[in-house]
Amino acid sequence: MMRDCIDRTLKRRERRAPASRAGAERRRERGLQLASTFALLAALLISVLLCSCRRDEQLVDLEKEIPGIVLDIRYATTNNFTGQQLYPVAKCFLRRAAAEKLHDVQSELKSSGLGLKIFDGYRPLSVQKKMWEVYPHEGYVANPKKGSRHNRGAAVDLTLIRLSDRNELPMPTPYDDFTERAHRRYKDLPEEQIRNRELLERVMEKHGFRGLPTEWWHFDYGDWRRYEILDVDYSRIR
Repeated sequence: MMRDCIDRTLKRRERRAPASRAGAERRRERGLQLASTFALLAALLISVLLCSCRRDEQLVDLEKEIPGIVLDIRYATTNNFTGQQLYPVAKCFLRRAAAEKLHDVQSELKSSGLGLKIFDGYRPLSVQKKMWEVYPHEGYVANPKKGSRHNRGAAVDLTLIRLSDRNELPMPTPYDDFTERAHRRYKDLPEEQIRNRELLERVMEKHGFRGLPTEWWHFDYGDWRRYEILDVDYSRIR
């Protein structure tokens, strides 16, 4: 009797074994399908994030990104501290993310009858070297061995204008004045110039830019560290 009982138990186990193996195989297949689906979703997410990052990093033409923006690109003329024409054309480029924030600045100013005039944006490293040869003084001209935030396409030089006549608002100094009077906290100035300087700083900071202490016209995009130093000629930027 004991032997019969053992035989019946073994037979039942043998009958269940194929079903159990089949169930394990189905579970294994479902697990592989889920893992494959998750891997595909992760790859798609990474691809979207990379595309978004690359888009933000593109150099864009400010005149196309901000219709009506006024340019006064001094380095495309000899009217600058080097006395040389450093750019082949009077264009201004910035990383797309910075340009979009600058567009927001322009939109806010427009409601007050004001706008921006741009002096400089992206600057090729080869141009930075020429500037350093003429005026090798950090605080005003960045050492090309370290690179400038302009070289990253993440800095902009600008001032305020009235939209009605496009005249500049009074500021402490002309552009590229390398004296203490151009410092952002210099106070021995007419009240109107201080107000205009502070207005420019306030609206730029509101939209993610930070001013350079020694130059009232210079602002760095807050995320500038993420961008690499470039030496791309203007003719290669579309």
